[in-house]
Amino acid sequence: MMSDGGNGRTRREDPNRRDNGPESRRSPDRRGQACGSEHVVVETRGLKKTYYGKVPVHVLHGIDMQVREGEFIAIIGQSGSGKSTLLNILGCLDRPTGGEVCINGHNTARLDDNALADLRSGTIGFVFQFHYLLDEFTCLENALMPISIRQGSPNQEESERVIGLLKRVGLGKQLNQTPDTMSGGQNQRCAIVRALANAPDLILADEPTGNLDSRSGAEVFEMLREMNRETGSAVIMVTHDDRLAQAADRILLIEDGYMREVDAEEEKERIAGHRLTAGT
Repeated sequence: MMSDGGNGRTRREDPNRRDNGPESRRSPDRRGQACGSEHVVVETRGLKKTYYGKVPVHVLHGIDMQVREGEFIAIIGQSGSGKSTLLNILGCLDRPTGGEVCINGHNTARLDDNALADLRSGTIGFVFQFHYLLDEFTCLENALMPISIRQGSPNQEESERVIGLLKRVGLGKQLNQTPDTMSGGQNQRCAIVRALANAPDLILADEPTGNLDSRSGAEVFEMLREMNRETGSAVIMVTHDDRLAQAADRILLIEDGYMREVDAEEEKERIAGHRLTAGT
């Protein structure tokens, strides 16, 4: 796999074949070059992750990717393939064991823990499978939490902006309700607004619809997609829902520790193959 610095998209070395093992998926070594480029929010170069214990577990073997402003990316792959591991590294919650990660032009390897925390709080919003709202606080207070943690009490402009987002996602009447009195879909919509509170350049969503029924999940996804278009925040979403993946701008498949881009038709073939295998 190779990353095309001109348009931020991943391309194959040989257009006549999809995959020829690790050698065909290896990108040119660009480590040491200037970190990031114009309009690129996230870039990884040869990203690797190994968990060390009695037996080392190699999860990511060299991930090269670029995500540009306003893109909506779906990451798919089997359970245990490293999707959440990648998201944790991109979110500065974990560090790679090899390669580089650039967030808005900042090489995360050169940042200490305090600088990483500042980058994370000011640049990245998180949406998890579970909403992680606090029942002791109202919907509005939960949505304002990133601002409160970062700088103390939000100012009037920030409060009005977050209230406007909550109304935009249909929570205007739930501003003063606590999460334990709201539905799962409402809580997840509040979590999306919380992720947008600091006007981040990047939203990382790890199975954001995984705990919801199909109807609520579709509504939450549409809200996330609309916020992506309206705010210009790039979104990287890990999902097992193939229908949601096909609604993204690009689909990236993690397989055997490597990443490659798949188009909608290839993804349909992959889904059909899995269903056929499951039925036999």
